[in-house]
Amino acid sequence: MVGETNLTTLLQSMSPKLMTDEYVFCCVTDNHMDYQALSPLATFRETEGLTLVITKAQAEANNIPFESVFSGITLTVHSSLDAVGLTAAVASKLAEYEISANVIAAYYHDHIFVQKEKAELAIKALQEFSI
Repeated sequence: MVGETNLTTLLQSMSPKLMTDEYVFCCVTDNHMDYQALSPLATFRETEGLTLVITKAQAEANNIPFESVFSGITLTVHSSLDAVGLTAAVASKLAEYEISANVIAAYYHDHIFVQKEKAELAIKALQEFSI
């Protein structure tokens, strides 16, 4: 199944869905801990260390420091990785409401992480595309 590339179709049919957990972004450099045991939602290796996207509860239980707490929103439309403009449109819409947009593009869907306290407002803002 090929993902959608038409920006208008993507925006009108994204059907944003709020994830249930609270998430944090943290960076770890200790090579001795098995971070896969934390079952991270996402990882990304940078020069400074390994970024983990894990639940707030996992971070607290494992004494992993973090700065902010986020809610995740999945854009349920199957977007192509070749689609142009979706991230920009979503980030711009959220910026209108002073909401940060931390985007992770996966194979089938895009996932936006927003400040926890602004999650419901973010959903409403994104739903404006389908009106």
